[in-house]
Amino acid sequence: MKLTRIENIHCPELEIYNKFKKHAFLSDNSFLADSPKVVNFLLETNLHIKSILATQEYYDQNTALIKSKNIETLYVTDKKEMEKIVGHSLHHNCMMHGIRPDETPLTELDNHILMLDAISSTENVGSLSRSAAALGVNSLLVPSNGPHPYGRRSLRVSMGYVSRLKLHVYDDIMVTIQKLKDMGYKIFAAEITENSTPLMNVKVPEKWVLLMGHEGDGISKEILAICDEVVHIEMQEGIKSFNVAVAASLLMYQFKQKSVLFGH
Repeated sequence: MKLTRIENIHCPELEIYNKFKKHAFLSDNSFLADSPKVVNFLLETNLHIKSILATQEYYDQNTALIKSKNIETLYVTDKKEMEKIVGHSLHHNCMMHGIRPDETPLTELDNHILMLDAISSTENVGSLSRSAAALGVNSLLVPSNGPHPYGRRSLRVSMGYVSRLKLHVYDDIMVTIQKLKDMGYKIFAAEITENSTPLMNVKVPEKWVLLMGHEGDGISKEILAICDEVVHIEMQEGIKSFNVAVAASLLMYQFKQKSVLFGH
């Protein structure tokens, strides 16, 4: 295992890592990941890993895993140098530079899809991705103008499980919903309205899309109007909403259970 020693963390070779706190995607679809749990999980996937930046301790503890991968460059430095990237103390000892997988075409997504509309929190995108993977909703649709699931913070919150999902990034939600409807999907919008269906009463078809809206504003009336059905989770009186990631988890679990029940 050949390690390249780094004495100055701000050297040109580490330009991508010095964008750690910024949106680090480049034209080649680069992404950054950090923490041993996330990095090691991603090392077990088929993702293209360009390099790792870590301490000697990390390499000593994970030699076999790293040797099993064809990684272009392995940088080694001390934690003090790594902390100069983030500007504060680190609780981990490794970072990774990888290439995002190609997007999945809309026509190749699975029968059960989680679709996000205007989710603003990177952490929520990560939580939603993790829940979808855990519950077997293996296709994820996200807007091009929102946080990307392979953003560093989102990737960390998802524990890397977004790598198990088929991912498609859309530009126009109205056009995309219509395409999905033309492909035979029933579109369920998660929102509380006067005529929304309680979750316990929802009849789940073979092909469905669960649409989750903005954390504060929810889903607009224009978008609700083109969805097939609006569904809400029954709550105690005086409680208006769940966190979007919690709500999506409850909805996906019930949708998957109903799908099994009806042989979908």
